[in-house]
Amino acid sequence: MKSMLLLLLLIWVVLLFLNVELMQCSVSYDRKSLLIDGQRRIIISGSIHYPRSTPQMWEDLIMKAKEGGLDAIDTYVFWNVHEPSPGNYNFEGRYDLVRFLKIVHKAGLYAHLRLGPYVCAEWNFGGFPVWLKYVPGISFRTDNEPFKRAMLGFTEKIVTLLKSHNLYQSQGGPIILSQIENEYGNLRTHLGQEGYNYMSWAAKMAVSMQTGVPWTMCKDVSTPDPLINTCNGFYCHQFTPNRPYKPKLWTEAWSGWFSEFGKSSSQRPVQDLAFAVARFIQTGGSLVNYYMYHGGTNFGRTAGGPFITTSYDYDAPIDEYGLIRQAKYGHLKEFHKAIKLCEPALVAADPIVTELGPKQQAHVFYPEKGSCAAFLSNYETESGVKVMFNNKHYNLPPWSISILPDCKNVAFNTAKVGEQTSHMEMMPSNAKIYSWESYNEDVSAVDDGSTASTISAFGLLEQINVTRDSTDYLWYKTSVDVNPSDSSLHGGEQPTLVVQSTGHAVHVFINGQLIGSAFGDRKSRRFTFRKKVNLQPGTNKLALLSIAVGLPNVGGHFETWNTGILGPVVLEGLDKGKLDLSWERWTYQVGLKGESMNLASPNEGNEPLAVDMHSMGKGQVWINGLSIGRYWTTIAQGECNGCSYSGRFQPPKCQVGCGKPSQRWYHVPRSWLKPTNNLLVVFEEIGGDPTKISVVKRSLSTVCSQISEYHPNIKSWQIETAESYGSTQEYRTTPKLRLRCAPDQYISSISFASFGTPLGTCGRFEQGTCHAPTSYSVLQKRCIGKRSCAVAITNSKFGRDPCPNVLKRLSVQAVCSFSTSTMSANQTILHN
Repeated sequence: MKSMLLLLLLIWVVLLFLNVELMQCSVSYDRKSLLIDGQRRIIISGSIHYPRSTPQMWEDLIMKAKEGGLDAIDTYVFWNVHEPSPGNYNFEGRYDLVRFLKIVHKAGLYAHLRLGPYVCAEWNFGGFPVWLKYVPGISFRTDNEPFKRAMLGFTEKIVTLLKSHNLYQSQGGPIILSQIENEYGNLRTHLGQEGYNYMSWAAKMAVSMQTGVPWTMCKDVSTPDPLINTCNGFYCHQFTPNRPYKPKLWTEAWSGWFSEFGKSSSQRPVQDLAFAVARFIQTGGSLVNYYMYHGGTNFGRTAGGPFITTSYDYDAPIDEYGLIRQAKYGHLKEFHKAIKLCEPALVAADPIVTELGPKQQAHVFYPEKGSCAAFLSNYETESGVKVMFNNKHYNLPPWSISILPDCKNVAFNTAKVGEQTSHMEMMPSNAKIYSWESYNEDVSAVDDGSTASTISAFGLLEQINVTRDSTDYLWYKTSVDVNPSDSSLHGGEQPTLVVQSTGHAVHVFINGQLIGSAFGDRKSRRFTFRKKVNLQPGTNKLALLSIAVGLPNVGGHFETWNTGILGPVVLEGLDKGKLDLSWERWTYQVGLKGESMNLASPNEGNEPLAVDMHSMGKGQVWINGLSIGRYWTTIAQGECNGCSYSGRFQPPKCQVGCGKPSQRWYHVPRSWLKPTNNLLVVFEEIGGDPTKISVVKRSLSTVCSQISEYHPNIKSWQIETAESYGSTQEYRTTPKLRLRCAPDQYISSISFASFGTPLGTCGRFEQGTCHAPTSYSVLQKRCIGKRSCAVAITNSKFGRDPCPNVLKRLSVQAVCSFSTSTMSANQTILHN
């Protein structure tokens, strides 16, 4: 009996280990796609960078991504936040990579981990820690032993950490892909053999980590086997892998674009984004990653560029604050459903391309088993067309693709947006900010270099060499003696001060008074300050406050990049001639005393919060000791002339925000707030009115929707059981216009309603030549007082056909409001 028990126990242990083994999955690839446990998959992915949001936001963001139809989450790994000094690692708070990936896994999603460790990403110094610049003999991103040694050390650290938590798919975790290096092709070409040697070393190093999942390199056609080269860009349909046995992957489908201080922003129409992704998939693409799906916030001093704004919203489907951006989110969600209906055909067959017209094509996938799938494309940018396919006529709007999961019926068209458009507003929050305490930086004093915060040297020093990027600010201070008999002091022409800087901004003070400022921009960091100055007899104190606005994040040889005032600094027009101050004795003070001063406070409700800084100039802002980031209300320059979705998108197309502050509102995560006595700290460089700073909440204000009588409806389709995976049945349903306000809101009024041939877009609707008189009453009866409503697009719903034999649509604009009980519950008092 004892031996029988031992045998049963042994069998149980073996079965237990077999079960564990069965839970582990394999990831490989062939020419069609990634294979997960031997099954080809179309993967829809989206970038969410964990340091650009808070841990309290992660689960909500990831669940919204899943609800939006994503299969995977993509993120970079940011070396500079994880190893701020050599050998000292930080994986706490917003930098808790393991926690983030476990939330991804819990949601049932995959992960693509882009290790870099160069990330670009409009992130400070491209993600490299600044201390790396001072490793003896180092040369970045090339065949250089000190750099490769540091890169190997960090890569091993991350991979070992993730393996210890079983986070690779080969261990049963979510990570199905990893990336080494980033967008290296152009730099490799420039560096020649050294670049090729480094790239080959990086690939071998990555494979040696034995993660059990494939590795990728993006934007480099020379990517060595077994790594997969991938595409980044606004469009990637023409991309081809560098080997015929590799799949076609798109690691960055740019959903919008980043913003710069002083520039307008560009918003990418969702019709064009869906068109670009459909075009990629119809040409054999099998993985698409939206960069970004949620952009988030460049908290603290993490923004790179330089001159990248604190907001990294990116016009993504989930906005900076974690709210869904409609119609982009909803339209892509319906698109993803249509792609999944086609997935069995897409991974089993190659497309057969048929010309339907001069700029029209059909891409048809005929698998050996199951139904076929077709993509009907119209590349015309101005006009829609009617095409014949399989003996049926199909109407294709300009610059659009219709998806037919059964090669007969349209489930989705990229240009026909059926989702509502939601307009968000920054509304008063009822949070009160009381009186301000203020502190003025003493710019007149010139230290002798004897204190810990100052040094003294002859000549001009490079800024980052002095600050080690511990602050944006470095004072350059010296003195100038002017002969009392100089003619400039007796009615003659004033001398001119010339200051040449390598970036990024400077404020110039003489004898404690600000006399002017100068700034570079992202494309031209170097600039010259030139101004006539009023000097006094004897000793004059010159103080130059040099300011970094994020370190550059693009390129190679980071060790050679300079910031700050490297001269020359000269005075022109004195009687004794040009006075070159560049090699005088300068005193350097790192940072500002005001950076550590406490000045103000906010808290309330459920909506995301922000501080409205429109009354201020330029500086930094903190809440409860946590840095919200840099602010700068400089006016956005650009040409905001409207936007058409059709035609190739490339910034500066579809600009918005011209003539307004390039960033007015700054995200305050709710998890950073206390119930009472929150402390808001503002450091202002050039002057403003802090009494007009306010706390606002981001709320839904207006929703619009527009649906035609024959709008393709993905809800007409359903995927049957797993036994008949990929087969579909079609259910004809009447299109419905749907409106939905946010939780705790209701539809309070209908601003516009017209069933017929209305014109315009959300906010600019107007009646056309055909209009059903009952339009308003139908919508009011159906929707007023409700959080959401749906109206069928039928003639009978509106009493009669307002214009027979004409294709009609319903356009509606509604106002969302909070209930009185919600408003009273959200009142909060703030203390400074």
